[in-house]
Amino acid sequence: MTEAGAQNRPVFHYPVRVFYEDTDAAGIVYYANYLKFAERGRTEWLRHLGYDHIRLKREDGLVFAVRRCAADYIKPARLDDLLDVRTMVTKVAGATIEMAQDIYLDDTHLVAVQVKLACLDEAGAPMRMPADLRRVLRGTE
Repeated sequence: MTEAGAQNRPVFHYPVRVFYEDTDAAGIVYYANYLKFAERGRTEWLRHLGYDHIRLKREDGLVFAVRRCAADYIKPARLDDLLDVRTMVTKVAGATIEMAQDIYLDDTHLVAVQVKLACLDEAGAPMRMPADLRRVLRGTE
């Protein structure tokens, strides 16, 4: 789901500058690096909500893993571009979160990412999210 299709959902914006290390020989962002940008956006979104990975692991024994990810590469980003990673929740279940992440350069839509995160315990088994986190996330749906 792109931002246009989710007008009532809160969107978290995270800026990412394209560095030399992010590009290929042609100076274009290497496709896998968009997934890294999306990961950073999700991490900072979670921190913005008052949670972070270390706290969730230490206090709740919870870690996240990507269960499914799909990316639609629309236009390329280039060296030194300042990108806007836009993150929004599309669905929250007991042990999963689905999100849409769109990467823009100014008003130009570059990449659309759909991701489903699984909540796991430290041994890698599925676990339900703590109720307080689920309530916060459902407030962002």
